[in-house]
Amino acid sequence: MAFMQIIEYETTREQELEPLFDEWEQATEGKRTLSREFHAHDRDNPNHYVDVVEFPSYEAAMKNNSLPETQSFADRLRELCTSEPRFINLDVVSQH
Repeated sequence: MAFMQIIEYETTREQELEPLFDEWEQATEGKRTLSREFHAHDRDNPNHYVDVVEFPSYEAAMKNNSLPETQSFADRLRELCTSEPRFINLDVVSQH
């Protein structure tokens, strides 16, 4: 069963986000289990961001989460945030 995670966070340091994402992508090449990722900016709230990430399964997501590079990325992302990120974990029950 596919698994998706929605990550909501706020930051005033948006110029530091893209290099952080690029660094993680390079560091996890050939290791990450991520199928797709959408990085979005809230049009109505300039400090609000939402990332939607998709994995083939919950187990694949946990494998990705346990990568040292992912843990380092998450710690650094938290440092850029004005509050703790919010995670929503979703089992995909259907796709149309």
